[in-house]
Amino acid sequence: MARSLVIKVTAGADAPERCNQAFTVAAAALASGVPVSLWLTGESSWFALPGRAKEFTLAEAAPLEDLLAAVLAAGRVTLCTQCAARRGITVDDVIDGVRIAGAPTFVEEVLGEGVQALVY
Repeated sequence: MARSLVIKVTAGADAPERCNQAFTVAAAALASGVPVSLWLTGESSWFALPGRAKEFTLAEAAPLEDLLAAVLAAGRVTLCTQCAARRGITVDDVIDGVRIAGAPTFVEEVLGEGVQALVY
């Protein structure tokens, strides 16, 4: 069985390098044929909203908007239920393809056979 990655990104514009690293690793893994599930939590929750990734910039880094599009096209993107609620984000607000799910779903994913979990 092939390994897969579950990547939880907790950082957003508050820690741009850490945030971009998570998205970069997710996109690189997908490009290598590795199944990826990217979880948006904490300040990265805002990137589930249309246009927010486009506003993010980091010198010498791939545009976050492009990295997110790559993950949406070939992987799975999940917004944390509690993080969304704390920010007033609903299922009607998020980019097409982003689901909202909570800790039980995260735990189920990371405990799957052949799964590697990373937290940024």
